[in-house]
Amino acid sequence: MPRGTYLHLADEAEEHFQCAPGPGGWRYVSDLADVTVDSRWRQIRVQLRTPGWLIRGGLAGPDLQWVRSPAGGPVASEHTEPAAGFLGDSPGFLVAVARSLRLQPGEPADVRLVRLTGPSLAALTITQRWRLSETTPYDTDLGPLPVERYLVTDLTTAETHEIHLAGDVVLAAPGIELTALDTPPTLR
Repeated sequence: MPRGTYLHLADEAEEHFQCAPGPGGWRYVSDLADVTVDSRWRQIRVQLRTPGWLIRGGLAGPDLQWVRSPAGGPVASEHTEPAAGFLGDSPGFLVAVARSLRLQPGEPADVRLVRLTGPSLAALTITQRWRLSETTPYDTDLGPLPVERYLVTDLTTAETHEIHLAGDVVLAAPGIELTALDTPPTLR
């Protein structure tokens, strides 16, 4: 069960996380997000909380559904969007999206996501093209560690960035630094 710390470079905030496969999928829990996926890596239960807002949602058939409410109040607004999942500041979302696409090296896939940003957890629907550029094995004390390099392009702005994954841990991504890893990634 991987456990560690990510540093969010923009605000120097630490995110302590742990994640583990379960009988029906995978779960990522941190200070920022709680993401549960099923055996096909679909985000079936997601919860995000900021000091002022709470979002709870997940996939229901082809649609992503969520409720956004003030942290201390009962007022809630319901939302539905045809999308494959959420994307947020937490690296757990990157793992869930990458694994759900099940790409082979060199293979691209376009994916529609709802990006939740900022302290207000504002929702914006985006489309990205993910491509698994390569998988490179690195020697470790526990044996070879396959590291996947993804190229992710925002199809609206054409901005491209890289994400490096080892199993269910993000090793590198824009604005994210893995600063501690207490246990090795889970490789599936």
